[in-house]
Amino acid sequence: MVEIPNKSVQLLDCFSLLIVILLILREQYPYAFTSSPDVRKIVYQLTPLLAFSIVINSVQPVLSGVAVGAGWQALVAYVNIVCYYVFGVPLGLILGYKFDFGVMGIWIGMISGTVVQTAILFFLTYRTNWNKEASDAKVRIKQWKEEAKDNNNDLEKKHPNLQ
Repeated sequence: MVEIPNKSVQLLDCFSLLIVILLILREQYPYAFTSSPDVRKIVYQLTPLLAFSIVINSVQPVLSGVAVGAGWQALVAYVNIVCYYVFGVPLGLILGYKFDFGVMGIWIGMISGTVVQTAILFFLTYRTNWNKEASDAKVRIKQWKEEAKDNNNDLEKKHPNLQ
């Protein structure tokens, strides 16, 4: 069984509390930022998307960090580009302008891009054989250690005064 660190639980509690507060006070909190009834109405309508984006944007960076830490930087970059610029932005523009959803459509498109990216990164993380990845990393570290040792010996031979 995987044990969840206490700090992670506390952070999750904070996000959950923030989401609940936003949803409960979605009619009231816009008054703190604007006196415009039109803007308050839009904020009221967008608050559920904000709440969902808080959830998805707290998962996506973790999965992205895991993938980058596993050495998949190029793959993560391609996933980002495709999910945001090929999928999310065009979907947002189509929903926002073609289907006249306005800012809500644009935001739905961008959140959809993040959801697709999160799903792809979750699938990659889930399907990874982490024991094999750890073994591969161990081999790379030994290889780098030997290369560093050889480079150090070469440097000492070229510059004996450095010893």
